[in-house]
Amino acid sequence: MSTRREFIKQTSLIAGMSLAASLGLALPGHAAQGVDGENWRMPDEAEKQQRAFIAFGAQQAIWGDFTTDVQDALGRIARAIADFQPLTVFCRASERRLAEEKCGSHNVTFVLTALDDIWMRDIGANFVINGAGGLGAVDFNFNGWGNKQRHADDARLAAFEANHYSVTNLRRSRLTGEGGGIEVDGHGTGIMTESSWFNGNRNPGWSRDRVEQELKAMLGLRKIIWLPGIKGKDITDAHVDFYARFVNPGVVLANLDTDPGSYDNKVTQTHLAILKKATDADGRKLQVHTLSPPLQPRRSRFSKGNPDFAAGYINYFVINGAVIAPEFGDAQADGEAFRLLSSLYPEREIVQLNIDAIAAGGGGIHCVTSQMPEHERS
Repeated sequence: MSTRREFIKQTSLIAGMSLAASLGLALPGHAAQGVDGENWRMPDEAEKQQRAFIAFGAQQAIWGDFTTDVQDALGRIARAIADFQPLTVFCRASERRLAEEKCGSHNVTFVLTALDDIWMRDIGANFVINGAGGLGAVDFNFNGWGNKQRHADDARLAAFEANHYSVTNLRRSRLTGEGGGIEVDGHGTGIMTESSWFNGNRNPGWSRDRVEQELKAMLGLRKIIWLPGIKGKDITDAHVDFYARFVNPGVVLANLDTDPGSYDNKVTQTHLAILKKATDADGRKLQVHTLSPPLQPRRSRFSKGNPDFAAGYINYFVINGAVIAPEFGDAQADGEAFRLLSSLYPEREIVQLNIDAIAAGGGGIHCVTSQMPEHERS
């Protein structure tokens, strides 16, 4: 697998810790807000959803000549989601008409707000539910993956999103991190990469135990399976959603890079060995399936000569009745991904899309989407 969003790193740096303080964001060491013992938990993505979200925020300063192509790809994803469930598109006031043109109007609501970029998974609220049917949200204080990119507007989105949907229990974690760094089974088990959480660019001075306890408290977890990941090879420091995904409790789909020339070849083999030995919070040994990136992705201006092109199949998005997944123009690899996803999600339609423009920036479908779970008080 290629590196992730490396080419964006140099386009828009900011001094992030001072920015976070000026925005009133919680920094490491500040008390978490709203932890009230109500047994909150983060549901598995495959549980019933009320709606999905996209941030229509591509801009020329970051994406350059790819901007229009990224907007087109976001539009394809939006229309695919809206065929199955409601979708909210966050967009700038100046781009409302363009967002409607690209994303369509069927089953889509447009909400106006300032945005820096498109990575909805990382910048949005992390929704949790409790046994009383309530909906809460967790804000992990997005800081541009360790102050690698401008993020003043994106840092505000989680709180804005929660407020817009009248989520009164917004909990601001003491940790800094991103939704793409979180994978849960909805039953108390999480999978995370050490490289994106035990990292001085987000949580300086935090011990492994302290990070783990905070994540467990915020997300309702009993056990976290830690994968090493790798620091500094991409802008996210190896988010888990390109490495391992829960299909359902006890079943995991892992990325296995078979390219001996890729740094991820060794990384993913290490991850696979850990997952095969792991048990979940209920003591079940994990059943692990693997998918490998295409060896011959479609040659285009997005992939040709681009070491950051992220052709990873497990960065898909599970919604009501469907799995929105990528295809990369490699008939054999695309077909294998379709067959395995069809067998793992037999009740859902597998919808494969060309998202090469987004992959050119090192991301995927899961990175640019997020979801609100259905809850009794919806």
